[in-house]
Amino acid sequence: MDALERIAAEPEQAALFLDIDGVLAPIVARPEDARVPDDTRAELERLAERYALVAAVTGRPSEEARGIVRVDSMTYVGEHGLELDPTAGDWAARIHSYAAGVPWPDVETKPLSVAFHYRTADDHAAARVELEPVAVGALDEGFRTRWGRMVLEVLPPVDASKGTAVRRLLETSGLRRALYAGDDTTDLDGFAALDGLDAAVRVAVSSAEGPVELGERADLVVGSPAAFLELLRQL
Repeated sequence: MDALERIAAEPEQAALFLDIDGVLAPIVARPEDARVPDDTRAELERLAERYALVAAVTGRPSEEARGIVRVDSMTYVGEHGLELDPTAGDWAARIHSYAAGVPWPDVETKPLSVAFHYRTADDHAAARVELEPVAVGALDEGFRTRWGRMVLEVLPPVDASKGTAVRRLLETSGLRRALYAGDDTTDLDGFAALDGLDAAVRVAVSSAEGPVELGERADLVVGSPAAFLELLRQL
């Protein structure tokens, strides 16, 4: 709480890094249906005026994220930090070609990566087993893979993550106080990026689907995006 109070007391010296899906917006069956509730959006607009930096750090492409959040005064970094790596685009065509050869019903093609969703599958465990060979094949092609909440992602083999994105934003802004909020495996990198700051608060939005490690690493744990909104109102 001391770190949270230090961040809230001098917002002009602090940054807020926020995941979108599962944190600002409730998880929905299909990614394209996600929406940030109006009361959350109002809080984000208020916070963007108070804080030195308020950034959405998300797996979605940044322009798509901007359309979901609809707060122009925020900073947006998409595709888990890949957008900040100039070499990521060199792999995009090969990743898209690989995904085009996979007969999967719910494929999300992003500018730099691909996501195979299985939230709408009748049997989630069976669907994950079906996707295992897809992950192996992607690794054989030289790509990276990552499992998240009901999703397999195929990514370029570059050193980019939510952690590298957060570090880049902290370095360019010179800020030494920050809060990071996330709900999934990729947010562990964001948590780690706050190590060594003068004041750091890591918030886990917990769920049955989320990794146990996130709660173990967090300074604060809340049970839902609605509960996280209550935390935002204290900042």
